[in-house]
Amino acid sequence: MTSDFARLGVPTQLADVLAERDITVPTPIQAATLPDSLAGRDVLGRGRTGSGKTYAFCLPLVARLAADDRRRKPGRPRALVLAPTRELAAQIAASLKPLADASRLSVLTIFGGVNQNPQVRSLAGGVDVLVATPGRLLDLRDQGHLHLTDVTVTVIDEADHMSDMGFLPAVKRILAATPARSQRLLFSATLDNAVDVLVRQFLHDPVVHEADSAASPVAAMEHHVLTVSAAERSDVIADLAAAPGRTILFTRTKHGAKKLAKQLVARGIPAVDLHGNLSQNARTRNLDAFGSGRVETLVSTDIAARGIHVDDVALVVHADPPAEHKAYLHRSGRTARAGSAGTVVTIATPDQRRDVQVLMRAAKIHPRITDATPEVLRELAPGERQLLPAAEVAERTPQAPAAQPSGRSVGRSSGSGGRGGQASSGRGSGGGRRGGSRSGAKASGQPARAGSGAGASGGAPSRSGGAAAFSASAGRTGRRRSR
Repeated sequence: MTSDFARLGVPTQLADVLAERDITVPTPIQAATLPDSLAGRDVLGRGRTGSGKTYAFCLPLVARLAADDRRRKPGRPRALVLAPTRELAAQIAASLKPLADASRLSVLTIFGGVNQNPQVRSLAGGVDVLVATPGRLLDLRDQGHLHLTDVTVTVIDEADHMSDMGFLPAVKRILAATPARSQRLLFSATLDNAVDVLVRQFLHDPVVHEADSAASPVAAMEHHVLTVSAAERSDVIADLAAAPGRTILFTRTKHGAKKLAKQLVARGIPAVDLHGNLSQNARTRNLDAFGSGRVETLVSTDIAARGIHVDDVALVVHADPPAEHKAYLHRSGRTARAGSAGTVVTIATPDQRRDVQVLMRAAKIHPRITDATPEVLRELAPGERQLLPAAEVAERTPQAPAAQPSGRSVGRSSGSGGRGGQASSGRGSGGGRRGGSRSGAKASGQPARAGSGAGASGGAPSRSGGAAAFSASAGRTGRRRSR
């Protein structure tokens, strides 16, 4: 039986690789662009993050190289993929590798922040597909380790993010060094003036396709604004982070991300941070811990708002509202991916409410605005909140800051569930954010004890139905944490 991908012109062996990964139905951006890109046309694809752009360019890239029997040469890649961040480059390479392996092609990833010598040695051995960030690629080219004259296909991924980060001059230098009539595929969530200049200068009669534009919020994504006082803010954020399943919390600054992750760890919530002050090894280690589910809370600056693909993130929390609407849309795009539902929560203190209203209007978002009551928090993030002992938090969290022993005995609920149907990894049992049974006092067999302090022993703190353990409204029913 011919697959949907094969009908679009994808070679059978590549369609089979996708089928082995249960990818059988093309996304709108893939269905729109593949016939043209496979035919060798230059393509401008516009689609929001999570729309499937990676396979939209990986498939035609591999198909073209596989059909060309030229041998790889030292320092002369045959195809080039440019990405704005190290994390995105690594994830693109991970998606490329199974397709390349099936076609006996090699893939190399190069980026800054690590020793260049292994990259130089790999280049010298010859490579078919090079996935790179612009800065490191130009460094190695200027040192004479890399030449782009054999490139037949160039891909620019997240072009608008390249522009936001100031990389377009470097991208122009790179494209100018590739053969003028080689194929070029440019993918972007938005098309601003700077990206349009890139298109007009380097793409030849491109076919333009648009699907799932970032300007159009996803129907399966729910947007909420929680109004809290400055004193309540930390408790509300911790409550959302303590719910079962994967959560990404966004902060504006690197210091804020580091500080918030430490605060959550100290409360008994495994969390890792991701920001520019971390070494590349630390960034990789923390992202692996989050992606594997060992740690279910990631605290990040906008570095993760573009291109970080982690499945089953059902809750995104803007702990600090972003400065502009494009950042809001790209942060929020970490959830509701590949047809899944997702929830986006913005925390707004009284002095931020006006700015948040302006932000939502610019993003064309009509959020539900509510106070952060226990009932609302339970609705947004179902499931029993659990605080883990310091030793278990340290075991799960790579190089976690030492959490202070709380003196409490925390029971670990069994069972599967959590957001998106994922196992809760010890953070609580019960159903996910959509459907399923919501674990709580009744489900876990623990009595609901409003007003019990954090220092009390005898099980994880919970309210009936899994309500907020750290809720900003907890003062009306008793604070859970002793001061």
